[in-house]
Amino acid sequence: MRVVALQDDILCIHQDDLPPYKKGGSVVRNSYFWALKSIACYTPRQGDWEFDRVVWVALGRMLMAFTTSGYLGSSETTLEFPEAIAIPESLRSVATYL
Repeated sequence: MRVVALQDDILCIHQDDLPPYKKGGSVVRNSYFWALKSIACYTPRQGDWEFDRVVWVALGRMLMAFTTSGYLGSSETTLEFPEAIAIPESLRSVATYL
């Protein structure tokens, strides 16, 4: 699961929960890495990735597509929110609480 934080309409995925890019690794996992990176607004090399509210619908659709493809499990594509934060409607299909 991808542990997330939400602050000022920015969704952050913790760096330890980001998919790794591995040269010569799985094509699906590397595609997942690049797909997430391509819609993020900020992706520091050693830090959390940030996603603006305007891409949340795309993020949800992308996570659902990777989940339903059968190549990645829901444990890798589900966003996990702290209980104190309401899950945004556009991400409810791909999110749960810690």
